[in-house]
Amino acid sequence: MTDTTTTTDTGALLDTYFEMWRTTDPAERAALVAQAFTEDGRHVDQHADATGHAELVEMITGVHAGFPGFQMARTSGLDRFGDQVRFSWELNAADGSPIVAGLDVAEVAADGRLQRVTGFWGDLPEA
Repeated sequence: MTDTTTTTDTGALLDTYFEMWRTTDPAERAALVAQAFTEDGRHVDQHADATGHAELVEMITGVHAGFPGFQMARTSGLDRFGDQVRFSWELNAADGSPIVAGLDVAEVAADGRLQRVTGFWGDLPEA
């Protein structure tokens, strides 16, 4: 497998990804989704399964409706090999109180955008 995307490119992609979650402007959100995800990109976690730009925008809009003013940030460095990248994040309420933290594993498409993001919420279960 050839990896033609640099760590800097991956960092910029994930900066766009997190800005896509944070923005409250619907037009900006749609533009950031298109910048971050392929046309058939998918985000799946315990609470949502969205494929394509329109569904991704709808999913994020729903999070904003449920948690007005939320804050979302990456809480780790990037761990990438080939087309796979993982990183941790946290979602906090507008007052800064924690809602949930998690880990995402993403597949980066050949064009440098996200093909798929799989989100895991909370800590791993004990052995």
